[in-house]
Amino acid sequence: MRRLPRLIIGLLALTLIGVVWYQFELRPVNARDQTGILVSIPTGSSVQGIGTILRGKSLIRSISVFDLYARLHHLQGSLKAGTFYLRPSMSAPEIAQALVRGYSEAAVVTIPEGFTVKEIDGLLAGKGLVKSGKLLACAQSCDFSSFAFLPQSNVKSPGNRLEGYLFPDTYFVVQDTLTPQSFLERLLSTFQKRVVDGLKTNIASSHHSLDQIVTMASLIEKETKTEEERPIVAGILWKRLDAKMGLGADASIRYAIGKPADALTESDLAIDSPYNLRKFKDLPPTPISNPGLASIQAALHPKESPYFYYLHDANGVIHYAITNDEQNANKAKYLR
Repeated sequence: MRRLPRLIIGLLALTLIGVVWYQFELRPVNARDQTGILVSIPTGSSVQGIGTILRGKSLIRSISVFDLYARLHHLQGSLKAGTFYLRPSMSAPEIAQALVRGYSEAAVVTIPEGFTVKEIDGLLAGKGLVKSGKLLACAQSCDFSSFAFLPQSNVKSPGNRLEGYLFPDTYFVVQDTLTPQSFLERLLSTFQKRVVDGLKTNIASSHHSLDQIVTMASLIEKETKTEEERPIVAGILWKRLDAKMGLGADASIRYAIGKPADALTESDLAIDSPYNLRKFKDLPPTPISNPGLASIQAALHPKESPYFYYLHDANGVIHYAITNDEQNANKAKYLR
């Protein structure tokens, strides 16, 4: 009879271990990974089959625990077929509930390379996903302190400290759960994954800080029109910066005055602002756009050339020059 309490204690211990293991296996695969993953659940799929699909996409930790959760909560006949937008940051119960609710329709939001925070705000507002100005306001005031790579500068720009660090990509969003902060966090998380972590070795071996690289990449994004131009223009701009010649990139002026198109006037070009790179011989105080990976790569790997100047003609064709006289000749020839 003395062995009975020991047996009970042993069974209770095993039960407790099982409960702890069960709760652990229900946790998100990666709580910080906001990457959107599309998952197709075929009609007639069993819970086990759905779990196999989810595990294959690295969205759940355990097929058997997902199956057990569904059975304990009587969800076997409630998990819907369709195409779903899911994230590794979702727990197994959250994924199960998403399948029960049937969020098979996800809005597709493509952030073009070179968009500013203000333009991203307009894009989402145009799709009816947020109210106009809400995302821009959040970029200026929401707490993003968990993203250690963000600059701590007090300099205010139209997009505040987030400008340059919102990774352009295609994102799938569920309108019912979308908030300006959650969306911005997803873009920042993607930047963390693709740039901070993905290019860690390249950034470490660079002679420039992450902020300098991103700011230069934002200029390259706006100052170039083709893939071939990017590394050459990057080489020119870094060379001019090192020589303290001034970058002369008018895209920075356009950013400061909020004039993305139309001809710049003499008064525009004369503004007293650190974003006026005709006057100030340094990088702008913040990035002027959110650059894509190609521009960031160009900033990290500039191409050497004999050129110090460039311009685009009316057809968007770039023309390089070595001397100021050659640049003036190009202006007279191509900028009529």
